[in-house]
Amino acid sequence: MNMFWALLAMAWGTFSGTPATADQGNQPFQSLTNSFNTAIIQSQKDQVVIDADNPPAKIDPQPDAPVVKGIYVTAYSAGGARMTSLLDLMDNTELNSMVIDIKDDLGYITYPTENKTLQEMGKSQPFIRDIDALMKRLQKHDVYPIARVVVFKDTILAKKNPELSFRNKDGSVWANGKGDSFVNPYSKEVWDYNIEIAKEAAKLGFKEIQFDYVRFPEGFETRADALKYTKSDKSRVDIVAEFVQYARKELEPLGVRVSVDIFGYAASVPAAEGIGQDFVKISENVDVISPMVYPSHYSTGWYGVKDPDKDPYTTIKGSMKDTHKKLDPTKELKPVIRPWIQDFTASWLGSGHYIKYGKKQVEDQIRAMKDMDVDEYLLWNASNRYTPDVNYK
Repeated sequence: MNMFWALLAMAWGTFSGTPATADQGNQPFQSLTNSFNTAIIQSQKDQVVIDADNPPAKIDPQPDAPVVKGIYVTAYSAGGARMTSLLDLMDNTELNSMVIDIKDDLGYITYPTENKTLQEMGKSQPFIRDIDALMKRLQKHDVYPIARVVVFKDTILAKKNPELSFRNKDGSVWANGKGDSFVNPYSKEVWDYNIEIAKEAAKLGFKEIQFDYVRFPEGFETRADALKYTKSDKSRVDIVAEFVQYARKELEPLGVRVSVDIFGYAASVPAAEGIGQDFVKISENVDVISPMVYPSHYSTGWYGVKDPDKDPYTTIKGSMKDTHKKLDPTKELKPVIRPWIQDFTASWLGSGHYIKYGKKQVEDQIRAMKDMDVDEYLLWNASNRYTPDVNYK
């Protein structure tokens, strides 16, 4: 890490009380803190050399950000009738944030864009017909907006630009068993395309960019030698971490935070070399880390529980203990921990291995996080139907 910036960050933290949170009741102080941090970030940008083993000092681009408690919102919901009930949920509970698909799991840009680069490389599917109206609506309801950008799982980009994807020996674009194609994390062109989407989201008013699928395909190590793609001498772990570092370098001068979704069990195991995810290296280069700790995604025996889905408190508490243990040694580079938790019923686990999730199960997860000093979280339900009457405190 650049020691000059580390010392400056520490000095400012001493002056301001904390580098991450300004005095919530002092607007002039918040403005001063924001301006100071923005100035440092802008100056720091020219000093940063992209290197997975040398993360830059962290300066929060949003020291006045709220303690985020949010929900996932598809672009279809954001642009449709369901948004009214979701905003009512924001208005009448402690929830204050929405993570909205801006580039979805297929690779579609989910609103009409006039950006020529994005039009040429990608494809718009305007579920959100009027993005400016949506942003005004979110602001009116005091919703902290987070743009979700799915990065390397991108069937649209892979088919439109096969040279940026993984290809079979016959030249066809490789797809996994679900029909999804991925693009190549070694490609700087892929990096810049996704960051261009993120920059547009920042200009639209999103306060944070959340990158998902920041990895190679699952099981990639078993097919890496059989597929055709461009690569360098860097490891998969380092190239993924360096994408995140580069994204933060480009985006934080715009005043937005950068966050990354990551498998929940990544905090409990060594680096996943096959898919290129190292929990610590990624965390050192983001403002917020969001481990996906859905109890249903842990198999028999995790945290001493036969069926983790049936014991959400123990599962979440164990995962948060592992997360702190993994990240505490990073010291000043430790990001905000904001897990994804479960608000859905995992019936696919089969009879006897799951329970119906409702108010108690959601509250048990929140209580487990609170007991482990984790105050921020995001609720996942793919259909955006969230449990009523939950105490989100």
